[in-house]
Amino acid sequence: MNDQTVKWSCQAPHQSGLLSPDELRAAVHSGEITTVMLAVPDMMGRLKGKRLNASVFLDRMLSKAEACAYILATDVDMTPLEGFDLTGWDDGYGDLSVIPSQDTIRVLPYLPGTALIHADVAHEDGELLEIAPRHMLRTQLDKLAALGLEVRVGLESEFVLYQGSPLQAHAARYRGLQPVAFHNLDYALDHPPALTDFFQHLEDALHGAGTPVESVKTEGAAGQLEITFPYGPAMTACDAYTVYKHAVRHIAQRRGMTPTFMAAPQTGTGSGLHIHLSLLDVADYHNTFATCPDEEELPETMQRAIAGLISAMPYLAPLYAPHANSYKRYTEHSFAPTRFTWGYDNRSCAIRVTGHGTGRHLEVRLPGADANPYLALAATLAAVHHGLTAEPELPPHTAGDAYQAPDALPVPRDLGEALADFDDSKIAQKAFGAAAVRHYAHATQHEIDAHRGRVTDIELDRGFLRA
Repeated sequence: MNDQTVKWSCQAPHQSGLLSPDELRAAVHSGEITTVMLAVPDMMGRLKGKRLNASVFLDRMLSKAEACAYILATDVDMTPLEGFDLTGWDDGYGDLSVIPSQDTIRVLPYLPGTALIHADVAHEDGELLEIAPRHMLRTQLDKLAALGLEVRVGLESEFVLYQGSPLQAHAARYRGLQPVAFHNLDYALDHPPALTDFFQHLEDALHGAGTPVESVKTEGAAGQLEITFPYGPAMTACDAYTVYKHAVRHIAQRRGMTPTFMAAPQTGTGSGLHIHLSLLDVADYHNTFATCPDEEELPETMQRAIAGLISAMPYLAPLYAPHANSYKRYTEHSFAPTRFTWGYDNRSCAIRVTGHGTGRHLEVRLPGADANPYLALAATLAAVHHGLTAEPELPPHTAGDAYQAPDALPVPRDLGEALADFDDSKIAQKAFGAAAVRHYAHATQHEIDAHRGRVTDIELDRGFLRA
């Protein structure tokens, strides 16, 4: 994509897509790029960092910068939290090294003159931080690579888009918001003009940023949208997803709209982040999940991967369902799973075998829209690795309504259940190490504590005049 160019309106051609360091340097010297955003994905998967003068970045920070360690030790409100091993008031919240990933340089057409670069985080001695989401994913990719396997991923994202700016939504305390479409427009092609314009702006912006979409559609809930991305390398897919969320928020706000990536933004509405996954044999780059037309039995690698997902994902839920709200998505007949099941082309299952022939792959339907893509995929791959190495038993597939599967383990009912299974899990400890489990368990406990003692709407509805 490095030589790709596009035209925006009637302006002169702009550099588009991913850039090499030399191409970035040339764009800065020509004045085409004036600002570099150096971004670290935080625990929630949000891009955190600074806007840097592009010339200063090239002169002083192309190989290394610094940021306060608290960006990986906060809650959703960026509140510094006590109790993390990483940092705290006892050590004065010192800096970490921020190392630009030089194969992630991309222009952002919706922010003229701006390039975005993803970064890894390291201690001062250069050792990469084991609790950083990008590194946690990289660790799982390396473990599968040691088995001769390379991961390919396609992400499928859902979110709900509302009328009105974020300031207006905040002033209304996020109550009574009007979606951009009032009806079930699933698979519709007759969208309201404002929504069509939003789609076009988003598609053009992502294409120009080297993050093209595969498809765009409206979903089953009012104002709900689904964006699907092409198959590709796992880290690239997650980096692209963070750019996509950044673009969605920016473009929506410019158009007087507000998106939400909550897993359950309102009662009866659930938004997911589905992971489409296959494994390539690095010896000849064939899909190890591929099947011939006359084959009925799944390949052994695929069977082991499914068995691992079914047996390990119950113990990793805080990594793919990190908020109290995450668990309100898991309701019967909602297309979100409520039990750890698998099946052939069965959207009521947690793990769906889909695709045909050489395109056969798995769809992991457990993560919600609120999931950090790096952590959700890291958990998925850790479960796959568990299946390939520990070889747990593969349970029978579910042919009918998986919501009624009596023998399948249920998805945790809430974040407290999920934390109890995660914190004591030997599977989680083996996959990520004690320090990472301790770090994310502490963050999860803080999220639970933040909800305790808060009076909710349903408590008022059911108790104000009846208690």
